Amino acid sequence: MIIYDLSCEKKHKFEGWFKDLAAFEEQRARKLITCPVCGSSDVAMLPASIAVMGRSRELRERKANLADVSPMKMLEMINDFVTKNFDDVGSRFAEVALRIHRGEEQKRNIRGVTTEKEEETLREEGVEFMKIPVPKFDS
Repeated sequence: MIIYDLSCEKKHKFEGWFKDLAAFEEQRARKLITCPVCGSSDVAMLPASIAVMGRSRELRERKANLADVSPMKMLEMINDFVTKNFDDVGSRFAEVALRIHRGEEQKRNIRGVTTEKEEETLREEGVEFMKIPVPKFDS
């Protein structure tokens, strides 16, 4: 079983237990998941926090390794991760994000650019997104 943190359209937070992500998506599409507070079936998964488990020594070594990374190197690592793991939708970011949010496109990680007006629209629609600065790296 996987426990997902969920939220309804009215921002009530609750959790749901599912066999896997596919089970959650299927139940959500069939409107079988409802908010225990207001009964709304318009629910979304909240971003999960990250937990790291391991022996204390391993954790200290990992923290020490990260402490040695410069801010510019960390930005480079983040940029590399996003480039490899997010679909680049370019200037269509707001359009694609809204379609994913509304269930009109498959849920996936995307990256791109927006105008301030598009960002405002995304916020009003309740679409979660994050702006990450793209540093210029010397080749």
